[in-house]
Amino acid sequence: MNVDIWSDIACPWCFIGKRRFESALAGFAHADEVEVTWHSYQLDPSLPDHYDGTELDYLAGRKGMAREQVSEMFEHVAATAAQEGLDYDFERLVVANSRTAHELLHLAKEHGVADAVKEALLSAHFEHGEDIGDRDTLVRIGVAAGLDATVTIEALQTHRYADAVQADISEAHSLGIQGVPFFVIDRTYGVSGAQPVELFTQALTQAWSEAHPLTMVTSTGDRTGSADDVACGPDGCAV
Repeated sequence: MNVDIWSDIACPWCFIGKRRFESALAGFAHADEVEVTWHSYQLDPSLPDHYDGTELDYLAGRKGMAREQVSEMFEHVAATAAQEGLDYDFERLVVANSRTAHELLHLAKEHGVADAVKEALLSAHFEHGEDIGDRDTLVRIGVAAGLDATVTIEALQTHRYADAVQADISEAHSLGIQGVPFFVIDRTYGVSGAQPVELFTQALTQAWSEAHPLTMVTSTGDRTGSADDVACGPDGCAV
């Protein structure tokens, strides 16, 4: 079963959603047969590579909200993240365009370490106050996940994966995705947002059941027969 996930590195709910989905997947009986693919999405592609201001400055200006209201929003999101074992620090957060970080993610995808790089990028941004728009930071994250330093530097310098990032964003728009995180299970079920673990579990179970319908087999090998004569039901057991 395939799960495609669109998310932005600069999205606090995307990290929370990642944790909740992982919790659901960990308890899913067929987890070993689920392939997860990360896709790029940018909430604000117009951001400069380096923004001179805090996350509070940025959101208050962009959304036209009172600073006190933004601060309260930070507290709520941080408290929710803490319930998932995440330690958000909005005061240290560096506001930066996530485009190049998404390019790193595509390189990581080619080398089978996309999840490790995605995890490291989200943690660097929300928990450790690192600049995800800084190329040296991105190279260090990539190398720590097992990528070759020379290959990583060249890929980021030449923007080799810029078209792949845009293709992901274009696909999201074609699917009607307008916010992230967004989870698409077997191209059939869509889950929008950092939903509770129970909802992810329900979606995984339902998608698996529909893709793998149960076939009844009788003692004679007839695959269309009924087992009612040797089974118990709400009205009792066959005798």
